[in-house]
Amino acid sequence: MVLGDFGAVTYYAAALGTPVLLAAAAQDRLDPEAPLAAFVRDAPRLDPYGPLREQVEKLTAGHRPLAGPAEFTTSAPGASAALLRRHFYTLMDLPEPERPALLEPLPLPPYDPPSRTSPLHVRTRVHGTDITIERSTEHPYGAGGTTHLAVHEDTLDPGSLELADVITRDGPPDDPRLGGPEAWTAEVLRRHPRSALAAYVTGPHTCTVRARAHGVFRLLAGPGTDLDPAAYASSLHAWLAAGGCVPEGGGVLRIHAAGGVHRVVVGPRLPGDFAAQP
Repeated sequence: MVLGDFGAVTYYAAALGTPVLLAAAAQDRLDPEAPLAAFVRDAPRLDPYGPLREQVEKLTAGHRPLAGPAEFTTSAPGASAALLRRHFYTLMDLPEPERPALLEPLPLPPYDPPSRTSPLHVRTRVHGTDITIERSTEHPYGAGGTTHLAVHEDTLDPGSLELADVITRDGPPDDPRLGGPEAWTAEVLRRHPRSALAAYVTGPHTCTVRARAHGVFRLLAGPGTDLDPAAYASSLHAWLAAGGCVPEGGGVLRIHAAGGVHRVVVGPRLPGDFAAQP
């Protein structure tokens, strides 16, 4: 169903037979002879003071499409391809093809909901290859451990990127807009010289990180791990800052978070890779 006003979107929805409920109906702003005015007079109204769910259920249960919008929108439903092609070929004074006139439907746009992120204050405690991590939107005053700031690149507060120790983003590794995880992480550290590490999350259990003084590594969670991969990146940053060094063949970190222990494999530094220079 559509909850709308007296505009075109609501009218076209009614023309398609979709149940509509008018939340705003400024009858005095419409030409009384216009088909839209007739639609607004007849369409069901939303009671802003009544229970919404009951109104929606009643509308959908007893819905009968209004005839007016469909009749006014088109007198030949489903025939636009044939009619338009005939008209165009007549204008060009050319014979119309014998094959049927078909329309290729437009694909739905990709589902890409915006992310709503806040800078995270990350508190860590490092004991060998065990890292305890806690993240919050408020600075953990008086708490033990070392704190750094992790910020998503699409943060609502771009100014926080200049203060971030770790910058993250997520997406497919072959996104042509970003040039891949290695290119993106290098560019981020060039643009934000204060940041020590950039992390590109490529899946629910993986991410690629570039540490300014250490190079690029792949992080992969072990079986059963449901921790946010951005937390892997913050853990690696804390471990490196505490003097950790990834062995030539890679290593394993044990991340303590949310009451569990998460085993994360740190892949070896990529051959021929380089650390971003300050």
